[in-house]
Amino acid sequence: MAADKTFDEYRSIAAEAVTRATAAPLFHLIGGERVESSSGATFETHSPVDGEVLGTIASGDAGDIDAAARAATDAFADWSTRPGKERKKILHRVADLIEARADDIATVECVDTGQTIRYMSAAAIRGAENFRFFADHAPDANNGRSMPDQHHVNFSSRTAIGPVGVITPWNTPFMLSTWKIAPALAAGCTVVHKPAEWSPYTAAMLSEIALEAGLPAGVLNTVHGFGETAGKALTEHPAITAIAFVGESATGSMIQAQGAPTLKRVHFELGGKNPVIVFDDADLDRALDAVMFMIYSLNGERCTSSSRVLVQESIHDDFVARLSERVRALRIGHPLDPTTEIGPLIHPRHCEKVRSYEAAALESGASVVVGGPPTNPDSYYVNPMLFTGATNDMSIAREEIFGPVLTAISFADEAEAIAIANDIDYGLAGYIWTGDTGRAHRVARDLDAGMIWVNSQNVRHLPTPFGGTKASGIGRDGGPEYSFEFYMETKNVSIAYDTHTVPKLGMG
Repeated sequence: MAADKTFDEYRSIAAEAVTRATAAPLFHLIGGERVESSSGATFETHSPVDGEVLGTIASGDAGDIDAAARAATDAFADWSTRPGKERKKILHRVADLIEARADDIATVECVDTGQTIRYMSAAAIRGAENFRFFADHAPDANNGRSMPDQHHVNFSSRTAIGPVGVITPWNTPFMLSTWKIAPALAAGCTVVHKPAEWSPYTAAMLSEIALEAGLPAGVLNTVHGFGETAGKALTEHPAITAIAFVGESATGSMIQAQGAPTLKRVHFELGGKNPVIVFDDADLDRALDAVMFMIYSLNGERCTSSSRVLVQESIHDDFVARLSERVRALRIGHPLDPTTEIGPLIHPRHCEKVRSYEAAALESGASVVVGGPPTNPDSYYVNPMLFTGATNDMSIAREEIFGPVLTAISFADEAEAIAIANDIDYGLAGYIWTGDTGRAHRVARDLDAGMIWVNSQNVRHLPTPFGGTKASGIGRDGGPEYSFEFYMETKNVSIAYDTHTVPKLGMG
């Protein structure tokens, strides 16, 4: 779905959709009912577009998480034993309703997060595709393998692991929520969802859609609140069997520690400082387009963004000059304007962090080719930045900035490119641009990252494994093979043909 409406049309849609979403305080969904926090606590959320208050949100704590976990536990026996074909029908109805409300979801997400409509117009549709993909696999979710040997028939089967916790981030919250929730529901799990406190509204829309589609009460519960209260309570709750989390690596470490006493299974999609390597034999026009897209789309707030561009020294100066021209031409503006390429960042705290890297670049000896303070420093807007003359020991080359900021580094040859790319704490993704097939295979083999794209930007194919190495995560999403492996337990049954020898003891 493209951004196929005018600025005024999107503003009109947003005005109605946001009014509906924010007219009343946003409560939790627990056991199929909208309920305020047991403590009565609330917090306000602001739109990054203008800093104005969007609404009041229920602030959950351990009591609310406990109520949601009990609701998920009560619903699990029924939901997990329903035929997969029935789960499939319900999840397809969820997808239908997502598509019917796609414009509402997209515009609310823009106002709530600052992401631009040019990308959010497709986010809801991708969410629907996630539900359809996993819905189609629900009838076979319990299937295993047949593994006969000489004296036994071995067969495996899978069963849903139980109530699970899903904690999602603020950058593209609706689509990322569906990545986690759709496979969990298709597998037969029930869910307690804790969305990011900075972007709560489309999570509430998803839970409303699920109820309308016929998802039984308690199968999907949503508790709003902060990580240190609601999030911590969720990761520690004994009834929650697993935690699927998307977010910062430091937070993932805390979640793993919090879940350790109850031996929770964890799946983490964490941070990245992903390299895009441009060799001198690449199609440089296509490489330039991909480099621009993978760091400056989605406001640079993307875990798989190629935030380091490694350019072979023979083409470095020319490529960076072309890159600089393109970065200067980026359109910054209102996120509902289809011509806008970069909107406001989500929160003042995040703006301050991203802006701080311009000074860090200068202090470390790098050059700021594009940057500078925003026209209104009190706004949530950040000018796109391009740093050159960087080395891999600088913070701008090592730390996840999570904004529209690109660091360029020169390399001499293939070996140096691989060494620079791997000399980092993260290992989520890597991108290679070359016309040499052998080089493409060698570099892809040697990069220490979970996902590699050759002569391409990040193009997600749902059956493939999605996840990282090192500080970028644990586990993989994707297809029934990877997602169901996390949300389900595997049981093996071995039945003898009665032809094998049973050892005898105590026979004298």
